[in-house]
Amino acid sequence: MPVLPGAEPYRHEGGEVGVLLCHGFTGSPQSLRPWAEHHAAHGLTVSVPLLPGHGTRWEDMQVTGWQDWYAEVDRELRLMSERCSRVFVGGLSMGGALALRLAARHGERVTGVVVVNPANRVHGLSAYVLPVARHLVRTTRGIASDIARGGSAELGYDRVPLHAAHSLRVFLRRLDGELPQVTQPLLLLRSAQDHVVPAADPARVLSRVSSLDVTEIVLEQSYHVATLDHDADRIFEESLAFMGRLAPSVGKEGTAAVG
Repeated sequence: MPVLPGAEPYRHEGGEVGVLLCHGFTGSPQSLRPWAEHHAAHGLTVSVPLLPGHGTRWEDMQVTGWQDWYAEVDRELRLMSERCSRVFVGGLSMGGALALRLAARHGERVTGVVVVNPANRVHGLSAYVLPVARHLVRTTRGIASDIARGGSAELGYDRVPLHAAHSLRVFLRRLDGELPQVTQPLLLLRSAQDHVVPAADPARVLSRVSSLDVTEIVLEQSYHVATLDHDADRIFEESLAFMGRLAPSVGKEGTAAVG
């Protein structure tokens, strides 16, 4: 199936510092493109891959699982590490969870981690019925576009495939056991009001990682997709400052053409 207009992966060849951004469950690189372009304009090498099964139609996602999604970002990290001296990983929601697993498994290859409203578990009754319900019901309602800002929309599926949701549940449970392996500096930004990921998830991440350099920022004016919301500029500026503190060459390689 062709990729939906706007959901294409994003890549920019910049300087020696790279950042890999991971989009969320049922979403696409569109939700992170402004963030990616901001960092590209400051000279960074940037990649926002399109996760398998995303950005086309929900039926394509139904036959994918967390191993497919993680393999894609793992491959991108390895490629970026070949040409960049320092690499940061980041993401939104499930993308934040993927970034945390990259940090847990790749150690010194990852310089720092930036996550926005990271998911940690599937909550409520659905978590318990998914193993059976996925064989009886194909989808449930979508979770895209939880945004406070009027006129802003996330390009994501309007249905959630239950086979994929079950796989996400399995992945998040696995990741929770791996979070103590995250030792890199961590910047976590969370929305005060989030209708997709409850505050318990970012709190759990902060309580489980082994990072000693941790910064938490509360986004007061945004909902879940904060990268497209009122606090987007703050996310971009805070993450760039975080990277600049750990990699002083950030922002000193000149303004790059974005494309």
